[in-house]
Amino acid sequence: MRKIIVFFFLLTFGFTQAQELNCVVTINTEKLPNANQQIFKTLQTALSEFINKTSWTNQVFKQNEKINCSMYITLSSNNSDQFVGTIQVQSSRPIYNSTYASPILNFNDKDFSFRYVEFENLIFNPAEFDSNLVSVVAFYSYMILGLDADSFVANGGDSYFDTAQNIANVAQQSGYRGWSQSDGNQSRYFLINDLLSPTFTEIRQTVFQYHSGLDMMSTDLKAAKEKIKASILNLTKVNSVRPNAFLTRVFYDAKSDEIASVFSGGPSVTISDLGDVLNKTSPLNSSKWATIKY
Repeated sequence: MRKIIVFFFLLTFGFTQAQELNCVVTINTEKLPNANQQIFKTLQTALSEFINKTSWTNQVFKQNEKINCSMYITLSSNNSDQFVGTIQVQSSRPIYNSTYASPILNFNDKDFSFRYVEFENLIFNPAEFDSNLVSVVAFYSYMILGLDADSFVANGGDSYFDTAQNIANVAQQSGYRGWSQSDGNQSRYFLINDLLSPTFTEIRQTVFQYHSGLDMMSTDLKAAKEKIKASILNLTKVNSVRPNAFLTRVFYDAKSDEIASVFSGGPSVTISDLGDVLNKTSPLNSSKWATIKY
């Protein structure tokens, strides 16, 4: 009887809740000599199905509302069922009344190691640590959801970031790198803790205001550029407290090319002050800022 009830539950709810992510997963094994490619094909398929078929929220997403994203895993070493590498996570969101997709996240996590046995089930339980592979992928799935929500509604990603932080807290006991404060200032630990810290509130405000500006570009291009400019100037508040902050770099890693493009064409707005702020808050991208016509 219980099996019948469970089956009915899956029929009722498993097919009415559309999954939220449209994620392309790639496993790069070029650095592994004589790698058994079959296991990596299996892993790539398993991760794709896990990410794209899991209902990460209680929201119903239509097919055209799914968030386009990718996870590019580059493996550098392999010993039996133990793997070490990096994971590059990217996501984008559509801009109102256009075919353009704006990059939201472009983050390279260099502390990615995990255990995997071919054909093992990938099961996510936010209250328990079962696998570093699952925990890392689930963490970034919620990061993608949170940043996407922040771009549409001010602080709209709170609940997703809370779940990501819970995943990080549970995973800290595992001993895997990236979850702890001692693992460097560009780890998953600092990524989620900084996002939820009042110190970096302006960065999340910038994300919302910036994309609100992009959404205006089809109706009032000059006003849209002014709004995007104002959102970037807002980052000086963070820079005055935390120069070269980790989250500021994360923002520019996704947005630098787009910013240079937005302000390189007409209609013109006064951007001499913007140039100063860009070079101050993101000096590593000075060559890109140099292409902007002030």
